Amino acid sequence: MTSQTKSRTGKGEGEAVGIALLGFGTVGAEVFRLLGENADAFAHRIGGPAEIRGVAVQNKNKLRPGVPKDLLTDDAKALVMRDDIDLVVEVIGGIDFPRELVLAALNAGKSVVTANKALVAAHADELAEAADNAGVDLYFEAAVAAAIPVVGMLRRSLAGDQIQRISGIVNGTTNFILDAMESTGASYADALAEATRLGYAEADPTADVEGHDAASKAAILASLGFHTRVTFDDVYCEGISNITAEDISAAQQAGYSIKLLAICERLRDAEGNESVNARVHPTLVPKEHPLASVSKSYNAIFVEAEAAGSLMFYGNGAGGNPTASAVLGDVVGASRNIVHGGRAPGENTYATLPIADFGQVYTRYHIDMEVVDRTGVLSAISALFAKHNVSLRTVRQEDGDGIARLIVVTHTALEHEMQGIVEELGQLDDVKAVHSVIRLDGGQL
Repeated sequence: MTSQTKSRTGKGEGEAVGIALLGFGTVGAEVFRLLGENADAFAHRIGGPAEIRGVAVQNKNKLRPGVPKDLLTDDAKALVMRDDIDLVVEVIGGIDFPRELVLAALNAGKSVVTANKALVAAHADELAEAADNAGVDLYFEAAVAAAIPVVGMLRRSLAGDQIQRISGIVNGTTNFILDAMESTGASYADALAEATRLGYAEADPTADVEGHDAASKAAILASLGFHTRVTFDDVYCEGISNITAEDISAAQQAGYSIKLLAICERLRDAEGNESVNARVHPTLVPKEHPLASVSKSYNAIFVEAEAAGSLMFYGNGAGGNPTASAVLGDVVGASRNIVHGGRAPGENTYATLPIADFGQVYTRYHIDMEVVDRTGVLSAISALFAKHNVSLRTVRQEDGDGIARLIVVTHTALEHEMQGIVEELGQLDDVKAVHSVIRLDGGQL
C-alpha cells in the first residue's frame, strides 16, 4: 500500500456534502432513513448538511415509500461520476461491480464508505492506492462486525501499540447455529433450519457456514493489526457443516464450547523471524473464557496487545440497524474531512511480513475416534503420537460392545504434523473411524 501522499482543503464550514447511496437493501434503506430523520444532528456533527443526492437501485420503478422518485437511478456509474457527489456510500455487496464503482469514485476524487467485506478483503491494496493517489478517504468500519468498532480501534485507538493476536466470533449465523446445538442438543441440520426460519441464515448459507464470510473479516483484521496485507486467499478456512451433536456433547463434557473463530496472530520462529497467520475454523473454547459465553447471533473480538493487554469488543455484529450505525459513523468521519479538509488515518502495510503457511501453526487438538476395544490399542495409538513428537494431554474412553469411543486431547503440535498423524490413524486396523478433529485455540484461551 502506498503512503498517504495527498491531503485536501475542505469545502468550508456550512457547505453541504453530496452523497451517492449505492444499494437500497436492508442496510441502504436504514442509512437513508436515519440520515433523513436525524438531518439536523448530522449537520452539526459534520459542520454542514449531509444530502443524499442519488440512490442507485436495480429497479427504479419499484415502490419505495419515503424515497423521492427523482433520487432513484439504475445507472450507478453515472451517479458516482456526477459533479455534485462528494461521497459514495456502497452497500450493494458482491465484488466485481462494486469494485468498478468504488474505483471510479476514488479515481474521480470522491471519498468512499463501504460495508463490503468481500471487496475489501480481495482488493484492499488497489482501493487504498486509488484513495491515496486522489487524497480522499476510504472507510469500511461496517465490513467487520457491523456496529462493533473494531476497525476504528485498530486504525486509531491501538495505532501506537503492537498487536500480537486477534481472535473472535465474527459471524452471527454460525454462532447462532452452534449456540442452538449446545443449548438444545439439536443437530446441525435442525439448527440451520431454525436459523433460516428466523432470518439469521440466507437461503444459500454457504458463505456463512463454510467460513467464507469470517475469512474475509479475518483478512481485514490481520491486515490492520499487523500492518501487512493479508487477503482472503491467505486465510485458511474451515466451516461448521461437519460439526455434530456428538462433537458438541463431547466438548461440553470436557469443559469447552465449540465456536467458529477467526484467529489472526503474529508468529515468531526459533531465530526470531516474524510472520503472520490468519485462519478460520471450529475451535474448542474453555468455558471460563469470555468468548465461550457469546450466545445467539452476537459477535465478539478478543485483542491481545503488547502494552494494552487483553481487550474484548462485544455486540450485535449483523443486521440492518447495527450495520447502518457503522456506515453512518463512517459517513460522519468522511463528511467532516470533506467539509473541513484533511484525511482520516488509513491502513499502513509497511511491515510486509511473510504469510505463514497454516501447516506451520502450533495449536492443540481434540480428536474423537472409534477403536476396537481390546488391550494394547491405546498403547499403539500413543506410540503413533509419540513418533511424531506429539504428547497427549488427556485421554477419555467410553466402552461399547467390542468398540470403544476414544477421545484424546493433545498438547501443542504443528498443524502439518497433526495432518500426518490423522492420516496414519486412519490406516491402523484397530481404528475404525476418526469422527472429528477439532482444534483448541493455542493462544491465551
